[in-house]
Amino acid sequence: MRSPSEGTVNGTPPSGLASFSAEPGRLLKIVTDTLDGAKAEDVAVIDLEGKTSIGDYMVVASGRSQRHVGAVADHLIKALKDAGYGRARVEGLPQGDWVLIDAGEVIVHLFRPEVREFYNLEKMWSADRPMERMVV
Repeated sequence: MRSPSEGTVNGTPPSGLASFSAEPGRLLKIVTDTLDGAKAEDVAVIDLEGKTSIGDYMVVASGRSQRHVGAVADHLIKALKDAGYGRARVEGLPQGDWVLIDAGEVIVHLFRPEVREFYNLEKMWSADRPMERMVV
């Protein structure tokens, strides 16, 4: 098994973590289908192409409560593992206000509605990149 530092140096994730060379379209379908099945609310898919190199898509969804956010996150983590994408990186699961699931090419944010409104990630990531200034 590779250590995280070896993976960073060699440009590959440590074994056991989500595959970064996955097919983004298939992975996105698994994520959206799982969120739908877990009754996540207000699911938004943001195309990150040309905006950042952190992934191809960002998915933002809400749960009705801390317990629902945690349950949706657990369901998604299990679905990703069962589909062969390894273990995704997860942050915020114990608190349940905001859970980040990094599945490689697809990054998922699960929020309680009040927290989602406060951070408003859709607005930040959906905005077009500003035109670069030309130096004359």
